[in-house]
Amino acid sequence: MKNKVNYLAILTFFIIAIALRYLTNKTDLLSNVPSGFIKIILQGISPTIAAMTVFAVFKIKPILTLKGNYGHILTPFLLYWTLPIVLILGVEYGTKGTISFEAISAILIYGLLEEVGWRGFLQQQLKPLPEILNIFIVAILWFVWHLNFDFTSSNLLFFGILILGSWGIGKVANHTYSLLAVSAFHSLNNFFPEMNTIKVLLLLSLISIWVIALIIRKKQQNKEKAIGVEYN
Repeated sequence: MKNKVNYLAILTFFIIAIALRYLTNKTDLLSNVPSGFIKIILQGISPTIAAMTVFAVFKIKPILTLKGNYGHILTPFLLYWTLPIVLILGVEYGTKGTISFEAISAILIYGLLEEVGWRGFLQQQLKPLPEILNIFIVAILWFVWHLNFDFTSSNLLFFGILILGSWGIGKVANHTYSLLAVSAFHSLNNFFPEMNTIKVLLLLSLISIWVIALIIRKKQQNKEKAIGVEYN
């Protein structure tokens, strides 16, 4: 593990991320983009651009990948992307007769583009710090990036959610090293902005399945490590 935090890389990352965020969300830069899908993607792409830039300029090797520590990319793709798409759209079709595939896909891609920056770069760069400090720094910068500074109860709740998310999604990142996994957990809040009984059940089902899958995987990894130590 690294012993020092590259604060210059972090500062460069955040300046690029928040500058692009301002341009895409607070100006008319994207006003002529005809596709709502593309517009949403562009509004969330700044952490990825910032991270990729810093990776190249400071010669930092990314630790998180799409596949992570899974044997094949198909496993996290089916578990963390295909499953929520099938469940959510299946319930939507059964209750409303509609299928919002583009909207669900946009949410997942948007989450992925954010997570390349927050977990893929920032959390990893702050690893030398105590975990609680890492969590709070990520949450604060993540909150500021949203450029919503109204002092309201909903905004304070949102900041609390970001702290919880920085902890929880950070755990998933440390366990799987998969951007597909962390982006799925990131997207849960955006999947269900307004709750009802069906949505609560869907949310709880997804969280339960994913947590159980992570626990099973952790046990398998521990068993493999134990076997490896035995043979060594």
